[in-house]
Amino acid sequence: MANDPKKIRFAKNGALYIAPAPVEGGTGGTVPPTALGDGKTPPAGYKALGYADESGVTLTPAVESQPVPAWQSAVPVLYNVTSSSFSVKATLIETNELTTELFFGAQWYEVMNAENKPTGVYRLDLSSNPTFSEISLVVDWNQGGILYRCVIPRVTVSDRGAIQLSRTEAGKFELTMEALDFKGNLGYVLTNDDITKTA
Repeated sequence: MANDPKKIRFAKNGALYIAPAPVEGGTGGTVPPTALGDGKTPPAGYKALGYADESGVTLTPAVESQPVPAWQSAVPVLYNVTSSSFSVKATLIETNELTTELFFGAQWYEVMNAENKPTGVYRLDLSSNPTFSEISLVVDWNQGGILYRCVIPRVTVSDRGAIQLSRTEAGKFELTMEALDFKGNLGYVLTNDDITKTA
């Protein structure tokens, strides 16, 4: 039934989880979850990215098309799909190994001294010839007991925002991730909401 205020949804809580991207045809890699989960626990093999800022997460599905005109019509007679995409944008505010490695596109390692002993200092090298790495992404959000989960088996970081170092504001890692094809799909959404029920 339309005009039902009980059907208005808010994402009052949520989380982002990442794992190595699955390998098509391979074994022993990440298996994207097919269960909805409990809204609190990371899927098997995934790790939480931590706090995001108050703007939450933006999911953007997009389809680009090209009109097909015909001599016999003043308007297009058909639209042909030329591309599709699904992007996820979030600004992470928790500084940890996962968020910083994802943002900078490189891994931390501990610096050793002349005697090859750990120094307690960690280094991350910014490559002059970076490559796009792939990960698997899960976005959970909920309103009470109503749970949603968006699973994107393969994504890559397509854009990064600037980090502002400020005395009065937390450091932020702004990331945009684009879905990649996986077995003919970009991803899928799971929910326990009574989304298909009608009165």
